[in-house]
Formats: sequence, C-alpha cells, structure tokens
Amino acid sequence: MHQPQAGMGGLTLFPVYVPILICMAIAILGLISLPAALVSYRDQGILRRLSTTPVPPSWVLAGQLVINFCIAMTSLLIVIVVSIVAFGLDVPKNPGALVLSIVLSIAALFAIGLSIASAARSGIAARAIGAGVFYPLLFFAGMWLPRAMMPGTLQGISNFTPLGAAAEAMQDSMQGQFPPAAPLLVLARYALVFALVARRFFRWD
Repeated sequence: MHQPQAGMGGLTLFPVYVPILICMAIAILGLISLPAALVSYRDQGILRRLSTTPVPPSWVLAGQLVINFCIAMTSLLIVIVVSIVAFGLDVPKNPGALVLSIVLSIAALFAIGLSIASAARSGIAARAIGAGVFYPLLFFAGMWLPRAMMPGTLQGISNFTPLGAAAEAMQDSMQGQFPPAAPLLVLARYALVFALVARRFFRWD
C-alpha cells in the first residue's frame, strides 16, 4: 500500500483509492439514498398532501437535496481528514480544484438520483435501479481495477462516466494539478442533462 506503483503513475495505492472512496460516498447518497427517500415520500402521499398546503412540494425536494449535500460534504471532509491524520495522506495540493471537482460530482450524481426517483414506481424499485447504476459506475471509477491500470478501451469509457470523470478530476486536484477541462465538462453535462430530465418527468403523486 505504501510502495509506489509504476502502473499507477508512481503513486502508492492509498492515494489512488482516496478519490475512489470519495466517489463511492457521493454515489451512495446520490444514487441510492436520495431517490429512495423521495419515492418513499411520494408513496406515502406526503408530496400530494403538501400540494394542498401553502408549502410547495418542491420545498421537500430542496430540503432533501440540501440535507444530502451537507451529509456528503461532512462525510468527505471526515474521509480526507482521517486519511491525512491517521494514514499519512498528503494534504491536497490544490484544495480549490478539489472542492470544485467534489461539488460538480455531487451535482452530477444527485441529478442522476433525481432522474431515478422520477422513473421508479416504488421505494424498492428506486433502490434496485440505484444499485444497478451504482456498481457499474463504481467499477469505472477504479474500485476493482484502478483507472491507470485499465486497458485503453475501458479507460476511454471510464472518462465519459460520471464517477470516472470525478475520480480523474479529484486525483489531479489532490496531486496539485488543476483538472483538465474534459472531466469537469463531463460532470457538468451529466448534472445539466439529468437535472432537465428530472424536472421534466418528476411526479409529485
């Protein structure tokens, strides 16, 4: 774990996996927790009942997004601090770029989660769809095979997945480089496209 790996650009195993762990935490919240909660509210009629009160149902949606965003940022801060203090990870060399990468990653994954909530007919279906999306995306983030060790075709596919782009952007930020435009644009496009899909198809009852 503490020996530099030639196949990973000279990095040790632990710094390679910290961005992947961050991606996993964001994906769990965005793809599984968020859509399951929203579909549950819809199943219980909470959103429908709110539509008859002065409180618009969109406030529940906004509240869920804010709560999950705060949980995500707190969790990621804990992961990074513990990694630095307990495991000797170097302090991120470009914290501003890292924050930008994380915020775009959260926006992309949460937008996908909202689209899942739009399509799912029940809480069970939302969790099943979320899990079905979660594991392939986690593979392309490098969980089981680090991105640097992927064959060219897999790495090319990974670059265009939200978690692959997120892992690349975070890894570059932690090593002191500002991420290339490509992964940031991939994340921004996922956020925009799936936010529009969710807005168009989200059902309140």
